[in-house]
Amino acid sequence: MSLRELTEHAGEWLRGAGPHNEVVISSRIRLARNLAGYSFVNRATPRMQQEVLDRCRETITKQDMGDEVLWVELKNCPEVDRQLLVERHLISRNHAVVDKVPRAVAIGAQETFSIMVNEEDQLRIQVLRSGMQLGSAFDQVNRIDDALESKLDFAFSQQWGYLTACPTNVGTGIRVSVMLHLPALQLTGEIDKVRRAARDMHLAVRGLFGEGSEALGDLFQISNQTTLGRGEEEILADFERTIVPQIIAYETQARQALIKQRSSQLDDKIWRAWGLLTHARTMSTEEVLQLLSHLRLGVNLGRIDTVDIPTINDLFLSTQPAHLQKLTGSEMDQAARREARAKLIRRKLNRS
Repeated sequence: MSLRELTEHAGEWLRGAGPHNEVVISSRIRLARNLAGYSFVNRATPRMQQEVLDRCRETITKQDMGDEVLWVELKNCPEVDRQLLVERHLISRNHAVVDKVPRAVAIGAQETFSIMVNEEDQLRIQVLRSGMQLGSAFDQVNRIDDALESKLDFAFSQQWGYLTACPTNVGTGIRVSVMLHLPALQLTGEIDKVRRAARDMHLAVRGLFGEGSEALGDLFQISNQTTLGRGEEEILADFERTIVPQIIAYETQARQALIKQRSSQLDDKIWRAWGLLTHARTMSTEEVLQLLSHLRLGVNLGRIDTVDIPTINDLFLSTQPAHLQKLTGSEMDQAARREARAKLIRRKLNRS
């Protein structure tokens, strides 16, 4: 497996399968871990950071993770490859910044998991699943965590739990998150329902690429903010039984309201999106994601049958800047990317 091969298919988070996939794009469980006897990444010396990376590489590449593992040293990657990994949600935007910190990522061949080394914490273990599959993601991340902990001594306190660089992660070190597609709540102006509910339940609401990013394409990430004093099962149960079902209900109600009360305006949004995507000659990333969002809503509601969800999901990724450049095999400035993006979309949609 190589980075180039990743561009040949949609990642796990956009596979379009799993329960409630019309609203829940993906589920993710992430664990933060650090090695005992070493300073946290931001306090460690360059020698210590490199020693941590070497130890993690030796351990991860020799463990049976249930899948072939691709090990990538980020300092050896050009910027476009690092951005490709961000776009596929395999590393964070922070992890893609290669300054003086030696960083790496281990990626499962099916892209269901990745392990970031020397991000904010020395290990960030994450498992991704398409649709609402937090339970299976939790099972897999536990297996990986156990396999690594059998070989590595993690920083742990009997009083506080796992020790992490950010105080909000201390305890279990777990972050549970779901990526949600909420176009109807946006169109009806009721997205504040989600923000209020999240605030009341002490959740974080972020955009497409996590902290500090915008909700492009009506995609929102909802995650727990703190872990200290709460068990993993308790946090997971909240998401599975209360948080996600409530947001799905909000979005479903908004979709039905659009059909009953504003069907002409809804169809106009959907078919305008189709017309622009199949005829435009230049398109920005932001415009494409918004139009694809409306198109995806139309397919899920049965209002348009000229395209399918796998094609839309593929375009969500293939039109991102780094993917576009990898697919064309050339570096492009913004103007060239806008033309290439529109051409790629016309080709794929007019063929579907």
